[in-house]
Amino acid sequence: MTKSSARPFVLVSLLLLAAALLSIAVGSVLIPLSTLGELFRSALNGLPGGSAQVDPYLTILLRLRLPRTVLMILIGAALGGSGAAYQGLFRNPLADPYLIGVASGAGLGAVLAMSFRWPYSLLSLLAVPLAALLAALLTVWLVYLLGRVGRTLPTTNLILAGVAVSSFATALTSFLMINATGELRRAIVWLLGGSTLSGWQPVLAALPFITVGLGTLLFMGHALNVLQLGDEQAQQLGLPVQRVRRLVVVAASMATAAAVAFAGIIGFVGLMVPHIIRLVWGGDYRRLLPLSILGGSTFLLLADVVARVVMAPQELPVGVITAMAGAPFFLWLLRRARQQNYW
Repeated sequence: MTKSSARPFVLVSLLLLAAALLSIAVGSVLIPLSTLGELFRSALNGLPGGSAQVDPYLTILLRLRLPRTVLMILIGAALGGSGAAYQGLFRNPLADPYLIGVASGAGLGAVLAMSFRWPYSLLSLLAVPLAALLAALLTVWLVYLLGRVGRTLPTTNLILAGVAVSSFATALTSFLMINATGELRRAIVWLLGGSTLSGWQPVLAALPFITVGLGTLLFMGHALNVLQLGDEQAQQLGLPVQRVRRLVVVAASMATAAAVAFAGIIGFVGLMVPHIIRLVWGGDYRRLLPLSILGGSTFLLLADVVARVVMAPQELPVGVITAMAGAPFFLWLLRRARQQNYW
């Protein structure tokens, strides 16, 4: 890798590091940046902090801030990477990770789990995200079955099947929420992109799905570049188009499903970040995919910080912040596309 090609990765990585430090430091209790180094040294050594002032911060860092920051990094990476993959798969920069019904399926699973009264245990704490994850994966499987024609998976069929299944899942979710009582507010918060889980359990539960999904997508950069030429020409160049399409759908949907399951429905990250990366550094998916993963984590961390402080001590769902940033961007994108017709 040359110096010029490494510069985007260095820049985005530095931005991610700065956003992570800000996420750890900012909250209802502000941790001074000068204290963070001592806190991390104490945590690594397994010893109490070096001063009485540091000790109270250590519990906040290890049990609350650090797990949340890591979770936001994973969720942002999943949404950014899967968004870039879907845009390459559908050859449309307006595609996003929720295009084939992952979010609607996860929402149905989550609201359905909230309608039950679970005994207090670890299983009850993870019941909502696990139900959302399972429902999201089942939704993708159903969309795949409905969109498949023989052994092929036409892009148009996949999108139409996603729209139909998404609409049906949304209708069922609305029906459950109308008949809900005490869990209605919790469901609304979750659907707006807010998770009530804390600690390391959701991180450990989401990690394998996101790692496998994004790890697979990182190897698909060249294949997605070839797909931009069209299915017929890609096949003439020796690319197994249908197999690549199935692999991208499964990997991107797995990462997206885990993100939605453990953080709610957070919009616009998978739309905005890959598009900004494409505008700045080009559309080579070998570079676009990893940069979108890093950029998605950075953007979501910053949005999460804003969600914590804008109405402190009350905390907004992070999906509200991403929507407020993403809606104007989306309108600008549509206007730019109409004026330049560049895609």
